[in-house]
Amino acid sequence: MTSDVIEAFRPLFEPKTVAVVGASTRGAALPNVFIRRIREFGFGGEIYPIHPTAPQIDGLKAYRSLGETPNPVDYAYIAIAAAQVAPLLRESRGRVRYAQVISSGFGEVDEGKALQEELVAAARAGGARLIGPNCLGIYTPRGRVTFAEIGQAETGPVGIVSQSGGLGTDIIRRGLARGLKFSGLITVGNCADIGPNDLLEFYLADAGTRVIGMYLETAKDARRLFEILRAARAAKPVVILKGGRTRQGLAAAVSHTGALAGDDRAWVALSRQTGCLLAETLDEFLDTLLVFQALAPQPAHPARRVVLFGNGGGASVLATDFFARRGLDVEPFGGETVAGLAALELPPGTSITNPVDCPVGTLQQDDGRVAERILDIIYDKGRPDALVMHLNLSAFVGRTKPEVLDNLVQAALRVQARYPGRAHFVLVLRSDGEPALEERRRVFRASAVRLGVPVYDELANAGRALAALAAHERFLSRGSR
Repeated sequence: MTSDVIEAFRPLFEPKTVAVVGASTRGAALPNVFIRRIREFGFGGEIYPIHPTAPQIDGLKAYRSLGETPNPVDYAYIAIAAAQVAPLLRESRGRVRYAQVISSGFGEVDEGKALQEELVAAARAGGARLIGPNCLGIYTPRGRVTFAEIGQAETGPVGIVSQSGGLGTDIIRRGLARGLKFSGLITVGNCADIGPNDLLEFYLADAGTRVIGMYLETAKDARRLFEILRAARAAKPVVILKGGRTRQGLAAAVSHTGALAGDDRAWVALSRQTGCLLAETLDEFLDTLLVFQALAPQPAHPARRVVLFGNGGGASVLATDFFARRGLDVEPFGGETVAGLAALELPPGTSITNPVDCPVGTLQQDDGRVAERILDIIYDKGRPDALVMHLNLSAFVGRTKPEVLDNLVQAALRVQARYPGRAHFVLVLRSDGEPALEERRRVFRASAVRLGVPVYDELANAGRALAALAAHERFLSRGSR
């Protein structure tokens, strides 16, 4: 079954031939942009522009129909007037495996519902599986195909299905900025044929995907979604960002993709019974995906006891409250841990209970390597489930050498290596928004992510992500009993 799903979707995620319908000889249409983007992205297969009269489009030989290309088409990108799409697909003569219809004017509006039914029938008659309509495209690093303006070529572990094309773009752009790496992202729009459930099955079977994210406005077959998730037993984390969970949001979803969203209580019950995780905002969605990309769940000891270490001041106090409200305990250390930290004779102003609050003067001792001695005692004596190192970058400006921040993180990683599986390590880099500081955070985030460390902008972001990780660990732990 797993191999069947993988092989069925391989032409979509790793197409060898791409047809583009709707490109113009003037080169200004969206399909022309798509051709340019996949070329820049490194697509090495055949590209077939489809045009009724032009001999060439963007320097490529054009063909009059999908049924006339020299080789069968793995993936067709279609952006023409809605009324023209069904006849086009009907004439494809079984030569198109996947057709993604970007065009709108179908089931998301009352007057387009009959046209959408005709579209589905035409795709089936032509032997194609249909994605969309009313969407934006696919982003598949492994296949070197992207609808988005930017896209990292490196294939990663995060698989996404999004019912919104625009939000799919946001997920790519903002996800890459956070350090996310994608195994694929498919925008499915109205879900007239292929829907989220089909792609969920693929991602669950795909060895390269470790965490799955879904933006949904509806679940046409909610029973099937439940059964897929229940059968998976949370073997891979599934994070769902659900649109239309309120009455007002439901009205917006209906106008967007013609969706009919279910009662919010059903989604909460789905989460409890299957272990999928619900996010309420795009930021929470991305932050949760990031924690699962970087950290391996530890169901043997679900995260509860958290140590906060850094130069937070009042931010540490606020974070303690925030974490506690999400079931994460930032509890004071026991006597053995406090005694061990006291023996280090750290400078005045350093708090050696939990949170461990260190002024910059403490953190820059030995060019930041002091952190290794502190963390070694915390890991050995305090035995936390997770450690959050939080650095207020503005406090370091003009006061420390550039290498201090790197040394702090390297010290933490060395301690992690000495205590494998002991605690999850998360980094928070706080900034006041000053442009030079933001650039420093961007560069430092990139280097930390390369080391496998999830990086967040604020303690609250890290708290939400760790709470999601802990919930997943608890679900796995219950299932193993």
